[in-house]
Amino acid sequence: MKQTKSTSENLRREYKRSDFKKLERGRYYERVKASSNVIVIDPEIAQVFPNSEEVNRALRSFVRVVQRLPRRRLRRR
Repeated sequence: MKQTKSTSENLRREYKRSDFKKLERGRYYERVKASSNVIVIDPEIAQVFPNSEEVNRALRSFVRVVQRLPRRRLRRR
C-alpha cells in the first residue's frame, strides 16, 4: 500500500520546517512564463513531424524562403 507523506514527517532530522520560507504556490509563474517560448501546434500538423528538430528545420527553411521574397509595401486605405 502506498504511504502518504507529510512534509514535516519526511524532512531529515537535520532540517527543520522553520528553516524554510513560507511556501507560495506559483511564486515564479510569471517569471517562467515570460522567459519561456512554448508553441503548441495543431495535432494534424504534429503528425507530419516526427520530432521538434524536424519542426525547427522546416521553419528555418520557410524563413529562408520568406526572407528572399521582395518586400511589399502595405497600401493604406
